[in-house]
Amino acid sequence: MQTPDTLPVLVTGATGRIGRAVVDRLLAARVPVRALVRRPEAAEQLPPQVQVFTGDLTEPASLDAALDGAGAALLVWTASPQTVGAVVEKLAARVRRVVFLSSPHRTPHPFFQQPNPMAELHADIERHITAVGLSATIVRPGMLASNALAWWAPALRAGETVRWPYAAAETAPVDDRDVADVVARTLCHEAHAGGDYVLTGPDALTHAAQVQAIGEALGRRLTFEEITPDEFRRLSEGTAPAPVVEMLLAAWRAAVGPPAYVTTTVADLLGTPSRTFGQWAADHAPAFTRDRP
Repeated sequence: MQTPDTLPVLVTGATGRIGRAVVDRLLAARVPVRALVRRPEAAEQLPPQVQVFTGDLTEPASLDAALDGAGAALLVWTASPQTVGAVVEKLAARVRRVVFLSSPHRTPHPFFQQPNPMAELHADIERHITAVGLSATIVRPGMLASNALAWWAPALRAGETVRWPYAAAETAPVDDRDVADVVARTLCHEAHAGGDYVLTGPDALTHAAQVQAIGEALGRRLTFEEITPDEFRRLSEGTAPAPVVEMLLAAWRAAVGPPAYVTTTVADLLGTPSRTFGQWAADHAPAFTRDRP
């Protein structure tokens, strides 16, 4: 999987869940890795082989040292949109290729077509990439399996019933590890330049079925109680911004009825089956177990 000239790959978002996994996969393939971090102390969680640079997407000039001599870059946008154009222009001037971690906002499925500020930002970044002629691969994960950690783990650790809206909303959660595998492969193989890949898990599951799969991984039956959107809004007060809550509710409402959008892209690119949500739940079962004093 190593690039032919062994030029370093710069990973932005290197301390996030997917970015961190990409770092590990690149190192395993003996690819030199650079990481861009906003705070020097964040480097403590990265392997010692990683060359760390301090910089910020909101300050494009701070990327110069990290990009100098790099061959490719993973772009994970974690900043306000004001500097998108300047950062993309800098990438185009400094590296041969970029892999952009985007979203399936072009996918003609109701779940992906609801108003979504993050998807709008992703679309704007892609327009800038096209405008400057940057050689890019777009990777578009759908719903991430790891969302279950934020959504349901707190209640399950406390031994409570999962209370959630739209029990019948159907999605195909993709394992973060599969996303990282695809990103690493596209970073290391120039044949993927220009590729546009929508990633999902292999199985369509409703919210209720996902909770059931977690219960199977834990070896116990879990209780799922469907609540109304208004009840969800009240439960979310103080824990999530109102626009995010409304974005999720709209997407879930649109996912009730139509079959979930499922792709075979992970298996096609990697040559191995994509991980099921049940596999993900089994591997992350400790995160759902009861809190201990």
